[in-house]
Amino acid sequence: MSLYVLLSVLFAAFCHASWNALVKFGNDRFFGLVMIAIFSGVLTIPALFWFGLPSPDAVPWLALSVLFHIGYIYFLSQAYNHGDLSQIYPISRGSAPLITALLSIVLFNESLPFMSFVGIIFIISGVVAIAFAGRKFSLNIKGKALIFALCTAFFTACYTLSDGYGARASQDPVVYTLWLFLLNGAVLAIPGVMKYKRSLLHGFGQYWRSGLLGGLMQLISYGIAIWAMSQAPIVLVAAIRETSVLFAMFLSIVFLKEKFNGMRVLACIVILLGVLLAKLSS
Repeated sequence: MSLYVLLSVLFAAFCHASWNALVKFGNDRFFGLVMIAIFSGVLTIPALFWFGLPSPDAVPWLALSVLFHIGYIYFLSQAYNHGDLSQIYPISRGSAPLITALLSIVLFNESLPFMSFVGIIFIISGVVAIAFAGRKFSLNIKGKALIFALCTAFFTACYTLSDGYGARASQDPVVYTLWLFLLNGAVLAIPGVMKYKRSLLHGFGQYWRSGLLGGLMQLISYGIAIWAMSQAPIVLVAAIRETSVLFAMFLSIVFLKEKFNGMRVLACIVILLGVLLAKLSS
């Protein structure tokens, strides 16, 4: 992985943490996620007139990814309804690279250098450690929140692999990304309209600013990630992208007034060591 790709993925991580924080700021997490998905889709429309249709080889991957993203949106919204950003985000994002690695080995026989794998383990360990509260190394999180967070991680791993191989199949990550967000926005608009048909206009008036900003951040974040997965191993990109928990932790402390302790300082150091090991070995 080149330094340019690494820095791009880190910037994508910051954008990812930012739009997740916007969801947590709202009262209705599912509506907030739907609005972000719709706006990210709308923002792609002008570019599609220039870039055109996706490659036929990418279409099956796009369809599969849309299904995985629907599951991701549902379980993420449920997780945020039952737990804090500083808990849900590290668990869901920290577990995802491990699941991604296992699925990539089993389904696609993708391998990594030993030190890259060690770096990924460091990153995952640091990410999950951020979710621990207090000094007794016990998770202060409700059972439902934990289950929803782990389900979110599973769907994250599934759409990560689908989009990584879809971008490679399309041979143009930009076109693949644009169509992915347009399709996601169109599909998620359906349950949004069905669920909120009586309060749709009121909800739009309340959430359109965060939806527009979040949609832009989501488009930039995942667009960079998809491009990076066409340039470097998918598992490695997925793991380094999870440094977004560092940014999420900062946002949760500053804006959401959530707690901070020494364990999370140590976890940050472990994550940074993991990134360094992954970079030096690739």
